[in-house]
Amino acid sequence: MGAGLLLNVTPGPDVLYIVGRSLSQGRVAGVVSALGISAGCLFHIAAAALGLSTLMLTLPLAYDVIRYAGAAYLVWLGIRAIRARSGALAVRAMDVVPLAAVFRQGMVTNALNPKVALFFLAFLPQFTDAARGPLAPQFLLLGVIFVANGLLVCLAYALAASWLGAWLTARYDVHAWLNRAMAALFIGLGVRLAFGGRR
Repeated sequence: MGAGLLLNVTPGPDVLYIVGRSLSQGRVAGVVSALGISAGCLFHIAAAALGLSTLMLTLPLAYDVIRYAGAAYLVWLGIRAIRARSGALAVRAMDVVPLAAVFRQGMVTNALNPKVALFFLAFLPQFTDAARGPLAPQFLLLGVIFVANGLLVCLAYALAASWLGAWLTARYDVHAWLNRAMAALFIGLGVRLAFGGRR
């Protein structure tokens, strides 16, 4: 839960979408966009639970390939976060659209992002254990916990953006520290995934 919360707190494209909607259309649109992003995450969790859990049990070599690719991806994300320039969040203005479209855009943006799919394939296996029973329910439970954490964080961003408006885009002093914490977490998880052996 701690790792998932840290990852969710760190600003990224989903947060920028939510903040942009909140600034452009207010609190309700921000909340709806957060719900859409979370709905998109559920698609990735189901895919990881159904696909990767089966792969882990039937094709050990294929799983090892995914494990090393996931480890490399997490380390790469960590290095990129370290090299990222700190500063204000670049939130662009958005056209006002109906709330159903706000939800749909958030869901589709997240569901069609291959980086999110790869992230779940690399992140969730860190916390599963075949000795404790079937893997698919473990993936689903961990994914739901991650999405619940993420929804709370996204709702907080939406409310803060709608209340604080332009102040959030002009001042974001903790951005550099969040980047460093996220970088350390990604690199640590990548190393653990690469050298921790098969689950």
